[in-house]
Amino acid sequence: MQRSRGFKSRSRKKLTKVERKGRTNPITNRFQKFEEGDLVHIIINPSIQKGQPHSRFHGKTGKIIGTKGKAYLIALKEGNKAKELIVRPDHLKLQN
Repeated sequence: MQRSRGFKSRSRKKLTKVERKGRTNPITNRFQKFEEGDLVHIIINPSIQKGQPHSRFHGKTGKIIGTKGKAYLIALKEGNKAKELIVRPDHLKLQN
């Protein structure tokens, strides 16, 4: 039987959170606002599955090119290919 290779396969280390006493998901991440042209880091929050990008994009930096509902359209290059991602603000962090 062939092993499954689903959306979250081979991401055990990447998609684990360190448990911290007295801390839950900060809801303020959901209400972040970004402008077009902002550079953002894609940091996947594994406890929120909705609007999560593929794990291969974890740690990458892209530019916001628009919005789509509550999510943002992000343009980035992977190798020589241009990619567009639809990611919710829970998984984004503004680049300083």
